[in-house]
Amino acid sequence: MAQRTLIDGIREAMAEEMERDPRVFVLGEDVGRKGGVFLATEGLQERFGPDRVLDTPLAEAGIVGIAIGASLNGLIPVAEIQFADFIHPAFDQIVSEATRMRYRSYGAYSCPITIRVPYGGGVHGGLYHSQSIEAFYAHVPGLKVVAPSTPADAKGLLTSAIRDPDPVMFLEHKKTYRLIKGEIPPGEHLVEFGQAAERRSGRHATCIAWGLMVHHCLEAAESLAAEGLEIQVLDLRSLRPLPEAQILEAVASTSRALIVYEDNLTGGFGAEIAALIAEKAFADLDAPVTRVAAPDLPAMPFNPAQEAAFLPSPERIAAALRTLVAY
Repeated sequence: MAQRTLIDGIREAMAEEMERDPRVFVLGEDVGRKGGVFLATEGLQERFGPDRVLDTPLAEAGIVGIAIGASLNGLIPVAEIQFADFIHPAFDQIVSEATRMRYRSYGAYSCPITIRVPYGGGVHGGLYHSQSIEAFYAHVPGLKVVAPSTPADAKGLLTSAIRDPDPVMFLEHKKTYRLIKGEIPPGEHLVEFGQAAERRSGRHATCIAWGLMVHHCLEAAESLAAEGLEIQVLDLRSLRPLPEAQILEAVASTSRALIVYEDNLTGGFGAEIAALIAEKAFADLDAPVTRVAAPDLPAMPFNPAQEAAFLPSPERIAAALRTLVAY
């Protein structure tokens, strides 16, 4: 199969699900005529019409609120938030309404919405176009949170998200959109939530990540292989539900764990994984659980030098793994 981009997988999943089920529709800022700011929805309005690919006002609370209302009336919305940094006005709609709908109705109502969210830095987006928001939303029961790192998983996870009867936040690292290429299975392709993927085997340490950081970990592991270190790389893919059994099994096989994430260190989602390992795999560890993450600064700088210093890099990851293995 031909090598394709991660954004191809996203677009293909939406198109195929819209073709399969007339209840599926897309809404968001500039998703129609423009095809989205990243062109993820390019061509969909021409193919399915303006009633199923809706341009909305710049109002994130309205976008999610409309999606919730539509889902309660039998439709299946796919809502695009243009940047993760802009999702915060919709926090109450997501957390207080969408995620609690099944619980508050004692199972009488579901809220089958998918919220697509471009997140992450490394694209010179500065303070307002670089945030990683997974820790806020993976904290919330009733909301599934997934983050693909490959084109195939982008299609498979998004297809699963659209078919899920409850709300799903679908995180798309914007730097991976056209940087990461790979094969995309033709036709129906689903990736089950709660299942991690081992991207590289190894025996000296386990590196756990999601999104763009998976590829940084793979690059670090490749560089360390020349030094005789075999690093396992585990791509979580699903943050909620979390693939607990696979995390614990991976850590038990190497006895060392490094968690890499792009969000601020303190309170980042990697802390939850570290707590899981400390609680349930303590006897398997030969070294402390270690994290590589962004510093506790209010925002990612715009200029390239400081942006690079802010982000976890393959070099920083490799250095942390050397220290971990030598412990």
